[in-house]
Amino acid sequence: MSEPLTPATIAIVKATVPALAEHGTAITTAMYARLFQDEHIKALFNHANQGESGAQVHALAAAIVAYAQNIENLGALVPVVERIAYKHVGYHILPEHYPFVANALLAAIKEVLGDAATDEVLAAWGEAYWFLANILKAREVVLRDEIMRSEGGWNGWRRFVVTERIRESSVVTSFILRPEDGGPILRHKPGQYLTFRLKPVGAPDLKRNYSISCGPNGEFYRISVKREANGQGGSRFLHDHVQVGDVLETTPPAGDFYLAETPQRPVILLSGGVGLTPMVSMAEAIARDHPYLEAHYIHGTISSETHAMDAHVRDLAASCQNLRVSTFYSDPLPVDELGRTHQGEGFIPVEWLSENTPLTEADIFLCGPKPFLRTFVAGLSLAGVASDRIHFEFFGPADELMAA
Repeated sequence: MSEPLTPATIAIVKATVPALAEHGTAITTAMYARLFQDEHIKALFNHANQGESGAQVHALAAAIVAYAQNIENLGALVPVVERIAYKHVGYHILPEHYPFVANALLAAIKEVLGDAATDEVLAAWGEAYWFLANILKAREVVLRDEIMRSEGGWNGWRRFVVTERIRESSVVTSFILRPEDGGPILRHKPGQYLTFRLKPVGAPDLKRNYSISCGPNGEFYRISVKREANGQGGSRFLHDHVQVGDVLETTPPAGDFYLAETPQRPVILLSGGVGLTPMVSMAEAIARDHPYLEAHYIHGTISSETHAMDAHVRDLAASCQNLRVSTFYSDPLPVDELGRTHQGEGFIPVEWLSENTPLTEADIFLCGPKPFLRTFVAGLSLAGVASDRIHFEFFGPADELMAA
């Protein structure tokens, strides 16, 4: 357990907020540049988030400012700490990696702030960093212990064989993964993801998160991946090179976005595009374990051509009378028929949700592209949905969503 921060440290950290707000991005840019000089540390990261957009740089800058602003009210940061701890378990971040970040962060603060980064300021931020780091490390120990105590749990990277490839739509393919060692696998929480270490020939390893798109079963995982033509290579590698019989490496299921073991309220599963993957996992779990739960599966996509796993979801609904399915097509094809292939055209309106679902009484799970999430995280709040009822999954820096 971390020793409490001293009053002097708290005062100094709070006093640095204006400088961090002005120079935060420069500090985090310099920090990552220093970190990535070490190849074994560089290999820990998902570099899709480190590209020209600087999404991770901006997200970390915002997180540092938020930490400084809430240094006396750390309860406000609990959801962020939980999300980071799960990410660290997924990427197999270990206690021995934390000093590298500490050294890079403090050196970057000194580099960017210059004379303003006095010995007192650096000492205060060193104390503040290790206070938060120890909270994270303690939580990660708990998460790893829970995994290892569960049947089929493992630590680090485990090898899985691709036993099936299934074309789900014009852009989405599913991969069925079974453990190479033939042993049981951890029953994931519906909504969680796997973190993969992909190994393209002649190129650096890629780290990628993909939601598990099947319900927990103890035997196999399914991931359903959209081929991103302009992506950073992970989805293209899976679609273009990974075949039945190939082996993929993954850490255990992780993530704080999941269906409760015993849902207490109606559930709305709201997705856009390939964001349906964790929702299918939840829908399978609801159909099998909670057949009397009121649940609404609402999905938006372009047309029937891009609509993945539609027949599977409708079969689930047919077996579970309280699971209702509604689909919106933004650009339906001539063969698509309103009322048959889809229930609405255009984007999903919050007003439609208010009229057709128990919006303010339900737990709402969101997953989809960044504009989709930005729209609904803000729109649902404005519609009167309590913030603790809005749960979302987003792979990548979520600073803008947290701000919303």
